[in-house]
Amino acid sequence: MPECCTPGHAHLSVTTLAPPRPPARPSRVARQLLPLPGGRFLMGADDPEGFPADAEGPVREEAVKPFRIAATTVTNAQFATFVKATGHVTDAERFGFSFTFGAFLGEEVAALSPPVPGVPWWRTVEGASWRRPEGPGSHVTDRQNHPVVHVSWHDAQAYCAWSGTRLPTEAEWEYAARGGLEQRRYPWGDELTSDGRPLCNIWRGEFPELPAAGVHAGTAPAKSFRPNGFGLYNTVGNVWEWCADPFTPGEETARAMRGGSYLCHDSYCNRYRVAARSSNTPDSSTGNIGFRVAADPE
Repeated sequence: MPECCTPGHAHLSVTTLAPPRPPARPSRVARQLLPLPGGRFLMGADDPEGFPADAEGPVREEAVKPFRIAATTVTNAQFATFVKATGHVTDAERFGFSFTFGAFLGEEVAALSPPVPGVPWWRTVEGASWRRPEGPGSHVTDRQNHPVVHVSWHDAQAYCAWSGTRLPTEAEWEYAARGGLEQRRYPWGDELTSDGRPLCNIWRGEFPELPAAGVHAGTAPAKSFRPNGFGLYNTVGNVWEWCADPFTPGEETARAMRGGSYLCHDSYCNRYRVAARSSNTPDSSTGNIGFRVAADPE
């Protein structure tokens, strides 16, 4: 995996419960998805800022069938509804810890949370989970409309089964993220900012120093910034999004993630381009990984 982006649980194992059965009739989640016509598009990039080892290229023509996809990533409020209905316990809660950006931690929690080897800005935080993103003492009460984080690929699959949806394939995700534009670097074009204004939630300032007051230093609400041409919000930046596919065809040890996150910076992890890819093990969770759901046509 591109270790600079997200640490993972590669050395651990967990017994994953069977996901809840899908509802007998379309759920509210499924009914709110945006219908997309599908078709052929140019997938991938040969961008000089890209990462060949991530298999971003070569540029190739791909075809996707009509499908539906959520305008936003799943929020804390939506995930809470799922947990209340099913009693689901996330992988992070089973493990007893998850990975959080160290600068966000209070002094007491930080003192008890060892840095991750090779990426010391990440900390292993006991008690961190979707309910407590920065560990004990934190909460999501004032982040109900923010993307849920600290969710593994397994957790995303369980939510999909309950809501009558599924994770998008990488091809579907990139087709939707491009918003109808062809071979542009971002969902809105090729320039990262407009008149100096940010167009997505990525790291501002010198990484890993906390940015100035008034700048997002974590997740932003799921409907922040302007949507792309298909009506999707934050397909780059904010949180990484799990996809259905293995990162490498035929290998189940790592699952693909798309979109980059609020921790991406051109000096650290320039993966907030629509063609960029990353991965993590399916049981892994961090403070910058979430997901968006999709479904077949009605």
